[in-house]
Amino acid sequence: MRAESSTEMRIFMDGENQDERYYVADEAIYDAFFLALKEKELDKITVTDVIKKAGVVRSTFYNHYENIPALVTAVEDKTIRDIFSLMETFHPENDWELCRSFFLTICEYTVTNPFLASILRSPRSDRFFWKAMTMFHRYVTNVVQSRPVFDDNREQFSYMIACAIGSTIGVLHKWTVEDCSVPAESIADILTTVFINGMLPFMS
Repeated sequence: MRAESSTEMRIFMDGENQDERYYVADEAIYDAFFLALKEKELDKITVTDVIKKAGVVRSTFYNHYENIPALVTAVEDKTIRDIFSLMETFHPENDWELCRSFFLTICEYTVTNPFLASILRSPRSDRFFWKAMTMFHRYVTNVVQSRPVFDDNREQFSYMIACAIGSTIGVLHKWTVEDCSVPAESIADILTTVFINGMLPFMS
């Protein structure tokens, strides 16, 4: 096996350092955007707001994103991916604590993600929900295809899953509009009750 030269090793390490710096800067931009969302409406946030809070120069921001709308699109996509990652870890069972733990995680994620909270409260959330519902449709399709249900029940089963997703979004919308004044644990209890009593019996 050929030993790497010092020049090759330095180039490799420089590349790793550049990747790490890019990742660190990207995380700083995300965090700064979230902080800005706590102070301003989404459409009022500027590049200046973000770079000041992120502690990066303007050119660094533009190395990552063309403008604020591009950053918003990236945050939308990441938020949807995060939600689906949570959904994929959930294996429905007739277990109150297991289901409650899942819904509590969803509630806590909503609180800690100012973008999601602001979108749920905002009347200007059409694009986000269109993207989210498109992905939810794919999720429902995959779940239905993987479940051993009878053919004549597949359509009903898919609508039941869509109903569960829609009711969860509706509850989260009401909760965020009311500034999350109800404890997350109470919202998790509500969602768990709806799921176990409404959706789970059919899935079983």
